[in-house]
Order: sequence, then C-alpha cells, then structure tokens
Amino acid sequence: MTTVLDPTSEQMSATRERAARPESLAGLTVGLLDITKPRGNVFLDRVSERLTALGAKVNRYAKPTFTKPAPVDLRHEIATECDAVIEALAD
Repeated sequence: MTTVLDPTSEQMSATRERAARPESLAGLTVGLLDITKPRGNVFLDRVSERLTALGAKVNRYAKPTFTKPAPVDLRHEIATECDAVIEALAD
C-alpha cells in the first residue's frame, strides 16, 4: 500500500483510489504541465523525447506562476485534451 501525503495542510487525509494505468502510451496524448519553476522545462524536454519515442503524442502546458494552483480553464483544457498528465517540479 502506498500512502500519499497532501502538502496543502489537510487535517485528515482522504482515501483515494489510484487511477487505472494504460498498458501502453502508444497512441495516447500525454500532457506535460510545467509549473514554471526554474529548470522544470529542461526535465520536461527529456520526458517529451522519451514519450514521443514510445509513440505518444505530447502536449505542453505551463502555469502562469508556480505559487498558485493552475487556473480552472487550464485544468479544463488539459483534462479534455489529454489521456494522461505529468507535472514537472524542479529546484
């Protein structure tokens, strides 16, 4: 069992089921969300190369600032355009 802690100061942790993982990324659209911290784009460049080699289509997105959650319209865009999402954190 894996325990994931929410860093947003929740008082009681919620139980969440893991999302089903696809057997392959070939033919899927994977969104890469850059939270705009320094060098996160460098990490996502490498991830994009690997995903493309596996046959995935890659869409890139960026938050306006890393200090706040992604805007609702950006989250909606990602959710409607992508089969999976990777968010980059870097420091």
